[in-house]
Amino acid sequence: MTHTNRAEQPKLLILATEACAYPGADNVGQIHAEYPTNTYIVRVPAPVIFPESFYLRCFEKGIAGIVVMSCGHECPYPGAYDALAARISRVHKQMAERNIATDRLRLCAVCTVCSKAFLKEVHQMHEKRVQAASEPEPARKSGAHAPAPHTDPHTGL
Repeated sequence: MTHTNRAEQPKLLILATEACAYPGADNVGQIHAEYPTNTYIVRVPAPVIFPESFYLRCFEKGIAGIVVMSCGHECPYPGAYDALAARISRVHKQMAERNIATDRLRLCAVCTVCSKAFLKEVHQMHEKRVQAASEPEPARKSGAHAPAPHTDPHTGL
C-alpha cells in the first residue's frame, strides 16, 4: 500500500465478491503491489445484498468513492449480477437527484487473478476523488439531501 497521511486521503470502499474479486485483491497483496492506504476492502458473498440506501449512507458518512467489484455474468448466484447492475443504475439516479457525483460509485468485474484490473480500478477511483477534493464543491440545491438514516449496528453505516 502507498503510505501517506491517511487523513488527507479520500476514503475508498471496495465491495469485493468472495468468488472473484476478493481473491484478486488477495493476489494484489501477495505480489506486494501498492494502493492507497485509505482503501477499505470488504469481502461479500454478492454485492447485490446491499440495498440502495447503503450506498447513499456511505457517502453521507464520508466515503469518497465506492467500487463494486463483482464476478460479472460469471456470478455463482443466478440473476444476481443483472439485479446488481439495475440497483447501481437506480442508485446513480438517486445520487444525481442529491447532487452527488455519479462517478463516486462504480461497478466493474474483476476476476480471481486480475491484480492489474483491481489496481487500475482502485487507483482510478483514488485519483478521481483526490482531483474532486481539490476542486471547489458545486453549489447544492436547497434541501437536496435527505436526513441521514439511522446507523446500521452491523455495518456502522
